[in-house]
Amino acid sequence: MLRLAAILHLFIGATLSGTCLIVALVMGHDTVVGLLTAALIGFVLSLPLTYVVARKLYND
Repeated sequence: MLRLAAILHLFIGATLSGTCLIVALVMGHDTVVGLLTAALIGFVLSLPLTYVVARKLYND
């Protein structure tokens, strides 16, 4: 399951980080610190989501 979660985390993390970056840019946070913070928030939010998705896929 760890290998599945690692592969899923690549895609889920990139998607959520990109989404958070777009939200930050729309809100006007166009500094380096603002964009890095948004990317980090997306990366951290993707960890529990990856776990849930991997567990559901692995058990089915």
